[in-house]
Amino acid sequence: MKKYGLLLLMVALPLLAGAQVKFGYFSYEEAFQSMPEYALAQANLKDLKSKYDAEMKRVEEEFNRKYEEFLDGQGDFAPTILQKRQTELQELLKKNVAFKAESAKLLQQAEKEAYAPLREKLAKAVQSIGASRGYAFILNTDGDACPYINPEMGEDVSQQVREALR
Repeated sequence: MKKYGLLLLMVALPLLAGAQVKFGYFSYEEAFQSMPEYALAQANLKDLKSKYDAEMKRVEEEFNRKYEEFLDGQGDFAPTILQKRQTELQELLKKNVAFKAESAKLLQQAEKEAYAPLREKLAKAVQSIGASRGYAFILNTDGDACPYINPEMGEDVSQQVREALR
């Protein structure tokens, strides 16, 4: 996505070289994390993660307990019981691995859903600022996508974005 934006910028700049182009720039992550709703979303996600972690710890302890019982009794078990216990342990291990993968997927989905309204609000704020100030575009300065911006040609809109998000 960043590559397409930069490519578009590179193509458009020569066309607009004769005209004075106004643009803005800001840090998306800084603005995103400054939103009041961000802290609430973070707290909810942290709570959900701790619940998954607690369940993961519980199932690991259950597996370890059954594995120790298996090791302690394996010399006394009849061959069919030994095989049954081994199968139970293998199934339990598979279930634990599947649960861990599913919980990671569910946490990722929960994060996406929790942040979606915030991202939408931020996008609307940036669009509103761009339209009201007559900018040709507003750059995101995160990730070294734009290592240099001449402050005489562009305007830092970070403060306006933060105010719009309140």
